Amino acid sequence: MTTVVKEKGGSRSKTFDMVYIAVFAVLIAICSWISIPTLVPFTMQTFALFLAVGTLGGRRGTMAVLIYLLLGAVGIPVFAEFSAGMGVLLGNTGGYLIGFIFSALLMWAMEALLGKKTWVLGLSMLLGMAVYYVFGTVWFMVVYAKNSGPIGIATVLSWCVLPFIVPDLVKGALALFLTKHLAKAVKID
Repeated sequence: MTTVVKEKGGSRSKTFDMVYIAVFAVLIAICSWISIPTLVPFTMQTFALFLAVGTLGGRRGTMAVLIYLLLGAVGIPVFAEFSAGMGVLLGNTGGYLIGFIFSALLMWAMEALLGKKTWVLGLSMLLGMAVYYVFGTVWFMVVYAKNSGPIGIATVLSWCVLPFIVPDLVKGALALFLTKHLAKAVKID
């Protein structure tokens, strides 16, 4: 039996919501396995993060990100290079993954406050990038210092942030472009 929830545009099945959330959680996993070989290889993970929140909206998109992280935490190899487990989340770069939740929450808050306009989504993606960069960088510095000794902010930025800014901006722009078309195709309001 399907439960129906009344919304602005009519009715929507909770089953559809669960399916969309699951599909986008899987999409994030698949995109984390796609590694683009450059001087510093990067994945398509952040593209999928932005596409999920942009297409599904803040609540559903944040749930997709949370499910993705929970799948990885319990040992399903959904992270980059088919890795998984609490060791990844608690390791040096785990803060960037955990930062995805805060990015999605920020995007959700901006959507709730300012609506679903394209400029709002674009701005929320930029601010979302800043959120996972800041959270991940602080996390990296703390965990690295605990395991290997103190490390300077300039070094961490040169390892973990600067090489990824341009690719993340490109992935964000691609997600922004695809979001509007995909949301119409799957009839997400």
